[in-house]
Amino acid sequence: MLNAKNHIIPLTDYSISFIHSLEDIQAWLGSRNYTRIAVLVDENTRQHCWPLLEPFLDSPLLIEIPTGEAYKNLETCQYIWAQMLEGGLDRGSVLLNLGGGVVGDMGGFCAQTYMRGIDFVQIPTTLLAQVDASIGGKLGVDFQHYKNMVGLFADPEAVFIHLPFLETLPHRQLVSGYAEVVKHALIGDAGLWEELQSQPDPATVDWDKILPRAIMVKKRIVEADPLEKGLRQVLNFGHTVGHAIETWGLSQGLDVLHGEAVAAGMIAEIRLSHQHAGLPEGEMNRIVTFLEKGFPSMPIAPEVDLWSIMRKDKKNRGGQIRMALLEAVGRAKAIMVKPGAGLGE
Repeated sequence: MLNAKNHIIPLTDYSISFIHSLEDIQAWLGSRNYTRIAVLVDENTRQHCWPLLEPFLDSPLLIEIPTGEAYKNLETCQYIWAQMLEGGLDRGSVLLNLGGGVVGDMGGFCAQTYMRGIDFVQIPTTLLAQVDASIGGKLGVDFQHYKNMVGLFADPEAVFIHLPFLETLPHRQLVSGYAEVVKHALIGDAGLWEELQSQPDPATVDWDKILPRAIMVKKRIVEADPLEKGLRQVLNFGHTVGHAIETWGLSQGLDVLHGEAVAAGMIAEIRLSHQHAGLPEGEMNRIVTFLEKGFPSMPIAPEVDLWSIMRKDKKNRGGQIRMALLEAVGRAKAIMVKPGAGLGE
């Protein structure tokens, strides 16, 4: 049985290591002979997570950025690049991304574009980042409110998951990350989905047991299709509508967390799955009920606005919108949907 204790998940070019002590990161860095170490944090991880890691690093360059999706843009990248340059980072340096999905996505992007690329390491501190954003090599930033419109594929040198970081999270952030755990179960592990039925509150979940199983779903998919040419598109389940909700929320100045938007996106795409992919009505109702109970803060956006935003989605082809829909629990596929199909009940 997979579990997080002393567990390493090997991927093609790097490994995801569950560590009990942050001293393991110190040991790993000691074996790599980097010329300079930099650490990227946001306001939250500077306060709650950096004090735990700092004793194990020798005078690194600390780069702090504001917290939140609203700062995941090229302006913040310019600040990071400037700090890296002023701090003397060369091509033999490494950037440690200590934070959630925004820090990981943007830090990796900045590392891979600085001096045509320096090494980076993901140290995800949120559930969302641990289960999803730190795995698979997708890096980038938002542009003109559109999610991840500028970016690239590149793998980290390593991912270190330290479960005690989850204890620093507000409950809302934990719930947000749980959406990605549920997504992985729905698209690739029917047994995990059944297990989650009895655990609607992420605060009571045994992450030692559940998190590695959720990660294994993404591992299998990413290794089979690293550049998202086919199978990997199923990882977008809930995200086509979800990203549109996030974009709409940013344009309205609203505080919308990624997982909240994805949970709402999954509900819409579950209904589309029943309409277009043959998902049985009973399964649709069961999933929708679970999501509505488990994610009470899901945002609601006008359908006409969402379809307008989705028409600009980078996965589209020939005027149709590519979505990952469920044929059954544990089995998904990419389907082209005409704009205007009903997202509601």
